Amino acid sequence: MPFEQAKSLRYYTFDSLKKFPLTHGLFTRQGGVSEEPFAHLNVGSAVGDAADAVQQNISLIFDTFNLSKDSLFDSRLVHGTNAVEAEEMGALGNYAPQDADIILTRDPKTTLFMRYADCIPLLFYDPVQHAVALAHAGWKGTVQRVAATAIEEMKMKYGSQPADLRVAIGPGICVEHYEVGSDVLAEVENAFGEDAADLLLSRNGSTYFDLLSANILSLREAGVVEIEASGLCTASNTDDWFSHRAEGGRTGRFGVLLTLNKQ
Repeated sequence: MPFEQAKSLRYYTFDSLKKFPLTHGLFTRQGGVSEEPFAHLNVGSAVGDAADAVQQNISLIFDTFNLSKDSLFDSRLVHGTNAVEAEEMGALGNYAPQDADIILTRDPKTTLFMRYADCIPLLFYDPVQHAVALAHAGWKGTVQRVAATAIEEMKMKYGSQPADLRVAIGPGICVEHYEVGSDVLAEVENAFGEDAADLLLSRNGSTYFDLLSANILSLREAGVVEIEASGLCTASNTDDWFSHRAEGGRTGRFGVLLTLNKQ
């Protein structure tokens, strides 16, 4: 079963990653201390939730894997393709988070951590170079090929080869719930050309964008072979996941954790 339970916390794991020396978890909203509308395991500090509740929730997540919260490395998500390597930032716990939607490391003392609520979580592992990356793919990042950029960053910094990578795609908003306007439609058509038609769904005069398929396309074009997608929709599963779209913008963020084990 992809879902696991640790006391009151419920989290999702990928079979394709569990056989490697790394630790990962995509934590649902269940089991934390935040109150409505952020109930319960909100890890977003900029959504209006109490700061102490957010920190308690993050501690609960890290305690699940007996990880020190001091190992946490994150960024300020800005819906782009900037990348930050943990090693470049110096001592963990003393860095100022940078604007970036890609974070990466091959330091086992570092725990990559990102927050989501409809945007697509992308988890990368290179078993040859023993390196990991996390990316955040909303529509802006998707049309800017954030998935391909993450691969290029791993190639540049670690010598990673796309065919060696294992990529896992977490829960995000599915096409049936992701209606977009003419501005997004134009960006998708410009970014994906002839493939755009397969990524857009027209229904009752409205247009819907398939974020999942768009990111899989980007990964395939970049040379990735091994991809595992959860297939879970945040907007239609709000018992488990926070959804900015389904909950009218007043909600929390769920956390994704990824760290290397020592070999």
